[in-house]
Amino acid sequence: METSSLLKDLNYNPDKPAIQVLLQSNFTKEIRIAFEAGQVMKEHKTKFPIVVEIVEGAIDFGVQGTVHHLQKGDLISLEGNVPHDLQAIEKSIVRLTLSILDQTDRVKEVVSS
Repeated sequence: METSSLLKDLNYNPDKPAIQVLLQSNFTKEIRIAFEAGQVMKEHKTKFPIVVEIVEGAIDFGVQGTVHHLQKGDLISLEGNVPHDLQAIEKSIVRLTLSILDQTDRVKEVVSS
């Protein structure tokens, strides 16, 4: 068993979204992404399904040209190979659930590009 918190030890980066792996099980990786207002994750995709939860704030979540305005408490899931992008409308905390087969370094590369 492993425990973690989406709200404790939270750090924002003024230059880019802050990525932190919170825990890993034998089937998922749970990642927290802390956004300052206006920060962006450019269009990207993964070959594995994902689930995104808005813990705090509001995000514009673009999927193949359609923008979904997601707010605190909203969830969205995507199948693999679906291009998507994120823009924080306000200071936000996002929980990203990845397949254990996916690479967390891939997420960090998206933020750095």
